[in-house]
Amino acid sequence: MLAFRSLKLISTRAIALSAAKRSFSSSIVAHNTPTSLHAFTDDELMLRESVADFAQNIIKPLVPQMEEEEQMPSELISNLFEHGLMGVETSADLGGSEMSFTAALIAIEELAKVDPSVSAMVDIHNTLCNTILKKYGTKELSERYLPQLATKSVASFCLSEAGAGSDAFALQTRAEDKGDHYLLNGTKMWISNSKEADVFIVFATVDPSKGYKGISCFVVERDWGVTIAKKEKKLGLRASSTCVVNFDDVKVPKENVLGEIGLGYKYAIEMLNEGRIGIAAQMTGLAQGVYDMALPYMYERKQFGRHIGDFQGMQHQYAQIATEIEASRLLTYNAARMREEGRNFVQEAAMAKLFSSQVAEKAASKAIEWMGGIGFTREAGLEKFYRDAKIGAIYEGTSNMQLQTIAKIQAEKYK
Repeated sequence: MLAFRSLKLISTRAIALSAAKRSFSSSIVAHNTPTSLHAFTDDELMLRESVADFAQNIIKPLVPQMEEEEQMPSELISNLFEHGLMGVETSADLGGSEMSFTAALIAIEELAKVDPSVSAMVDIHNTLCNTILKKYGTKELSERYLPQLATKSVASFCLSEAGAGSDAFALQTRAEDKGDHYLLNGTKMWISNSKEADVFIVFATVDPSKGYKGISCFVVERDWGVTIAKKEKKLGLRASSTCVVNFDDVKVPKENVLGEIGLGYKYAIEMLNEGRIGIAAQMTGLAQGVYDMALPYMYERKQFGRHIGDFQGMQHQYAQIATEIEASRLLTYNAARMREEGRNFVQEAAMAKLFSSQVAEKAASKAIEWMGGIGFTREAGLEKFYRDAKIGAIYEGTSNMQLQTIAKIQAEKYK
């Protein structure tokens, strides 16, 4: 395996090309030959190897400590920034690595193979927070915040509330127009990255009478009076902070409105559609990680004079899981390619998130069974993946919401 290389070094060659386009070999481009979903650019392949090395050598030794303490060491977060993992798609002139959306997913997948908590931080920071700033921020907002988010400041996406989960637009957080600023009041719940965040992407209504059309989006700095309240003690993703966030008379300058007033609902939907591909990459990585942990054991452990992996009943089980992990990966990267091509990917993102979360749970459960009593112990490390997998069916849209999205699109197609 290659020694770990900074994404910023890996991306140097990519920057010389068009950052918005995927580049394959000249023969492929010349003949317009369709490629497989395993066709990645040289930079993306180098990235995969580099992040895998980082995860194994830097993150893995810290996992037991992070699980016990239920927090991420500040030194590790600094490492994520130093190695370009917090600004994967951000342009080089703003301090980022200037790579593709697919590259961000590769990083998310590789991190999740070792620790889904770290993967979650990188995922949310890149696919939600950086993306919404890049897409809807003014030039001034982008130049002010994207360099911070690429080099030193964690961001948090604040949408969910106590009464606004799957029905996200039932939110009650209010932004009152005070002339030269907005006054923010309300409480957000289940907010990932919130303990570490310096920048918050906040959705609030400027006019409750307009329903979802009153929702707008704001960029809010922690120092303006944001308070982090209860930190949830969770089943899984324990090192990833999930907290209650309070906004009590927080003054937000008018220039920190993201996009247009009243279009926050539209921006949230768009970001969650993209974010679901990130969750799919995370769940795919989790499934592959737990599979990679269990399979070697099956060829070390012997019963009745044979490796347990050589029994046909076991072979059929791991062959099935391997197939489902591959299908999950293909759904995920197909959705990513469609997003990069500017095509409608809503159904594909929903399918990828739905299926990958199912595969992650199944793979983690089966891996524990394959390792028997050893697998059931905390020392083996598999039970952490089993706990971590459950969130895939819940956050950034529950599995039922994904099914509803898919069903709606299918119904429109056949009615």
